[in-house]
Amino acid sequence: MDYDTIILLATSLGLGLLVGLQREYSGHPIAGIRTFSLITLFGTILGLIAQASENYWIIGAGVLAVAAIMLMGNFLKSKTGNVDIGQTTEVAGLLMFGLGAYLVEGSLAVGVIIGGITAVLLHLKGTLDDFVKGLEKKDIKAIMQFAAISLVILPVLPDREYGPYEVLNPQEIWLMVVLIVGLGLGGYFLYKMLGKDAGTITNGILGGLISSTATTVTYSNRSKDVPSISRLAAFILITASTVALIRIIVEVAIVSPDNLGRIAPPLLTVLGLMIVLCVAMYFLSRRNGDDNEEVEEMPEPDNPAQLKTALIFGALYALVLIGVAAAKDYFGQGGLLIVSIISGFTDVDAITLSLANTLNRGGIEVDNAWKYMLIASFSNLAFKGGMAAVIGSRKLAKYVLPAFAITIVFGLLVIWWWPTGG
Repeated sequence: MDYDTIILLATSLGLGLLVGLQREYSGHPIAGIRTFSLITLFGTILGLIAQASENYWIIGAGVLAVAAIMLMGNFLKSKTGNVDIGQTTEVAGLLMFGLGAYLVEGSLAVGVIIGGITAVLLHLKGTLDDFVKGLEKKDIKAIMQFAAISLVILPVLPDREYGPYEVLNPQEIWLMVVLIVGLGLGGYFLYKMLGKDAGTITNGILGGLISSTATTVTYSNRSKDVPSISRLAAFILITASTVALIRIIVEVAIVSPDNLGRIAPPLLTVLGLMIVLCVAMYFLSRRNGDDNEEVEEMPEPDNPAQLKTALIFGALYALVLIGVAAAKDYFGQGGLLIVSIISGFTDVDAITLSLANTLNRGGIEVDNAWKYMLIASFSNLAFKGGMAAVIGSRKLAKYVLPAFAITIVFGLLVIWWWPTGG
């Protein structure tokens, strides 16, 4: 018995049932659970026949046959006035036929992913429609600008090293720009989906996704104007900084996944403490009945996909790359301490990505890389704590400064005591 073929047919049937279930549930008159199952199996059977006969034109004939059946179905339904003028189900039918044929010689894992994505996209029709209707002109502009940054500019940049220490690779630098702009754009559209009044916890999370520094400035100013929200503002600031540390872990996972197993544990240890501080600050504010009305509204962030923003980050990242290379050349790996502290004041992303790429090139030890990443994040915490103390109310400083100080001291102890050598 050919178990591989049985698994292939079972996978084809399962994906057809999944997509067909969604179409049946949506009440589409053209095709439902049985039709989609048969279409997907039809594609797989023709794929097997084509493979055995080495005549792949038969798959093209199958596409024409499915398209003709869909057209005939629409024509007959139009006679009764019961027809959906949209083309979603028809395109989905052709896709599932193609997917069934692909499974014969392609990857089952890829086929399952495509089938799952198809079912989810069909099911999210209403949600996606509402999302698109809620977009403004500037939101479409943000999407198009990100497309230009990632799909137009990135492919044409040279993939070779230039400049001092030959560490400036235009394509690599711009790839880091795409990563950071993409993360910011994700936070921006999450804000658009959740709205301005998403709640205190969500404000802190969004603040960390978009910009923890901007969030610190915003809510420090607000606490100065309305001192009664100082505890809640402190919670938002601490939460935003906690999410900023999660960003570091995500960036390492994307840029240097092979080293994530060594870098993540100490960072997660510090993250655990910060989460505890967030929870404690939240319950402290709730227990004291702080005024929540004035803090709920999250200010709308700027478009993170602006070309000017991308160029600024690209230039900053390039400077950090040169700084890391120069510090290592003149002072050894210990010189990276100063670079991490200075760059951490303004932007933790740039030094994190620079260290991750330096690690990939073998220019730094993995145990030193995560230490300098943490030091940069502590430098950023100190900078934001100073802003909160200067800009915000005394009550805000009373809660933010001890929380940040505890985090920094604990983090330095982690750096000091964490076992090295993997």
